[in-house]
Amino acid sequence: MADIDPDSIAIGDESPAERRAGARAAPTSAARRIEDGVAVIRAALKTMPGSPGVYRMLDGKGAALYVGKARSLKKRVPSYTRVNQLPNRLLRMVAETASMEIVTTHTEVEALLLEINLIKQLKPRYNVLLRDDKSFPHILIARDHDFPQIVKHRGAQKRQGDYFGPFASAGAVNRTLTALQKAFLLRSCNDAVFRARTRPCLLYQIKRCAGPCDGRIDADGYGALVAEARGFLTGDSRKIQDMFVARMNAAAEALDYETAATYRDRIRALAHVTSRQDINVEGVGDADVFAIVQQGGQTCVQAFFFRGGQNFGGRAYFPSQTRDMDLAEALAGFLGQFYGARPPPPLVLVSEMPAELSLLEEALAFKAERRVYVRAPRRGGKRRLLDHALTNAREALGRRMAESSTHARMLAAVAEAFDLDGAPERIEVYDNSHLMGAKPVGAMIVAGPEGFEKNQYRKFNIKTVADGDDFQMMREVITRRFKRAQEAEAEGADVIWPDLLLIDGGKGQLNAVLGVLADLGIDGIPVVGIAKGPERDAGREQFHIPGRQPFLLPPNDPALHYLQRLRDESHRFVIGAQRARRAKAISDNPLDDVAGVGAARKRALLAHFGSAKAVGRAGLEDLEATPGVSKAMAQRIYDHFNAG
Repeated sequence: MADIDPDSIAIGDESPAERRAGARAAPTSAARRIEDGVAVIRAALKTMPGSPGVYRMLDGKGAALYVGKARSLKKRVPSYTRVNQLPNRLLRMVAETASMEIVTTHTEVEALLLEINLIKQLKPRYNVLLRDDKSFPHILIARDHDFPQIVKHRGAQKRQGDYFGPFASAGAVNRTLTALQKAFLLRSCNDAVFRARTRPCLLYQIKRCAGPCDGRIDADGYGALVAEARGFLTGDSRKIQDMFVARMNAAAEALDYETAATYRDRIRALAHVTSRQDINVEGVGDADVFAIVQQGGQTCVQAFFFRGGQNFGGRAYFPSQTRDMDLAEALAGFLGQFYGARPPPPLVLVSEMPAELSLLEEALAFKAERRVYVRAPRRGGKRRLLDHALTNAREALGRRMAESSTHARMLAAVAEAFDLDGAPERIEVYDNSHLMGAKPVGAMIVAGPEGFEKNQYRKFNIKTVADGDDFQMMREVITRRFKRAQEAEAEGADVIWPDLLLIDGGKGQLNAVLGVLADLGIDGIPVVGIAKGPERDAGREQFHIPGRQPFLLPPNDPALHYLQRLRDESHRFVIGAQRARRAKAISDNPLDDVAGVGAARKRALLAHFGSAKAVGRAGLEDLEATPGVSKAMAQRIYDHFNAG
C-alpha cells in the first residue's frame, strides 16, 4: 500500500461536542485506519459475486457509511482498495469501514432503484444527500363527488381525482388556486360543509364559487366548469381564454353586460396565472428543468417545473457530499434521489448530462411506466430555459455562500460571548407555551452553520404538568429529549448531541435543565439561559451561565442580535404548536376517547342523540336503543361518561 499523508485526508475531524465528550477515536494513524478498511473490503471480495447489486459500507456500530450500486459487484468494489485514486471523501469512508453488506439484483436498473431507496432510508453520510425531502404541493380536482372540490393537496395521492403539479412552493399553489377559483368558480369547501349549507357562503358573493350547495348551478353546468378547469391545467390555456373572450363578446353584443363582465373577470383571473410566466415556455408541455453549478466546494441544483406549458415555479437545492464530484456525477446522484418518491415527467432537461445516462433513463421509465427522455439542449427555446435556470442557480449559490459566511461569524461570536471551546455546530433552543396552564407545549428548535434546521425541530405535548409550572415543564421536555438520545445511543444508533443549549428563561429554568442533565449523567454540554430584560426590552436580555453572575451583552453586539433571532424563532414555533393543539382540542369529539367507537358508531350515536354532549347525558337504555350499538358497547359508553 502506498504511503499516505494522514494530514491530507482530515480523518477524525471533531465537532466541539465530540471534543468535550471525549469521543475521539483510538490514537491510531489515519494511514493505519485506511489499511484496516482496505483489509475489510478485500476480505469481502473473496465471496463477492460478479452479478449486479448494491453494496453497503458499515461502521463499527453497523451504521451505513456509503451505499453504491454496480453492474458487477466483483469488478466495482475493488476500486475502493486503490487508495491512491480515491478522493478525500471516499478515503475517509474507507477508513471508517468495519464491515460490508451486499444485495444482488437481476439487473443494473434494479440495483439503481434499490440504491436510491436505501440512500433515502439510511441517509449514509458519504453519499450525495438531498436534505430537503418535503413533498411538493399539488392542486386536486376531486372525482368523488357530483360537484367536485378544488383544493391544495400535499402528501400521498390516495383520493380519487386529478392531481396537477408539482408546484414549487405553497405560495405558488395558493396564488394559482385563488386565480382558478375566480376563473372557474369551483367550490373549495369540504364535503361536510357542502352538505350542511342551505345558502351560499361568502365565496359565492365575491364571485369565487358558482354556488352549487343550494342549487344555483346544476350538475351539468358545474361539470362544464370542471372540464374547463381541467383543460386549462393540462395545457389548453390559450383555447380556454379564447373561448371566454368569444363568450364575453357574444354577451356584450346581446347587451347582456352582466354576463360579459363575469367573463371579463374570469379572463383577468386566467391572465393572472399565465402572466406569471417569467420565461418563454413555448413548445414545452410537461417537463422538469435542472441546472447545476459548483463553487467553493458547494453545489446548487436549481429546479423548475413545467406542466401543460405553464411554469409551476422553481426551487434551489444544495445537496451535501459533492465537494470532490464533477457536475455529471453530482447531478446523477441528485436526480436519482429526487425522483425516488416522485413520478418523473416525460421530459427532463439538464444543464449537464448526468453520469450513466442510459441507465438513469431506464430507471426513470420504470418508475413512470412510460418513456422518459433526459436531454441537455444546446440551442433554441429549451436552452433558454436552462440558461434561465443556470442564472438562478448561480444567484442562489451566491446567496447561500454569503449566508454561510454570516452564520459562521455569528457562531464564532456566540462562542466568544459564552467562552465555548469552539464555534457551536448545533444549537438547541427550548421554550414552553400554555394558556393559563391549559394545553401546555414544549418545543425545541435547532440552528447551525447553515441556519435554522427546521427538519430537526421538535414539539413536546406536556403530559405530567397541568398547572402551568414552567420549571416542571422544562424538566419534562429536557428529560424526554435526552433520555431518548441515551436510549438510541445504547441501541447503536447515531445520535446528534448539541454543542450548546439555549433555554428561554432565567435562573429557575436554567437550574431545572442542569438538574435533569445531572440526573441523566450527561455533562460537557454548555447550558445558557436567556431571560427577558426589564419591561421586556429587546437588547436588555440577561444571560445566565452556571458559575457566573448574570450579564448583558452590548446592544450592538452581533452575538446578541443572533441570539435574539434564535429566541424569537423558538417563540414563533412553540406558540404555533400550542395554538394548533388548542385548535385540535376544540374540534375533538368526546366520543373519540371511547374505546371501540369508530366512525360508523360515532355517526350513529350523533344521528340518534344530536350531539356528543347528549350522548354523555344519555341513560343506558337509551344507548342500547341506538342502531348499531350492542348492549356491551352501550355499557362501555355509559361507564366512560359516568365513571366516578
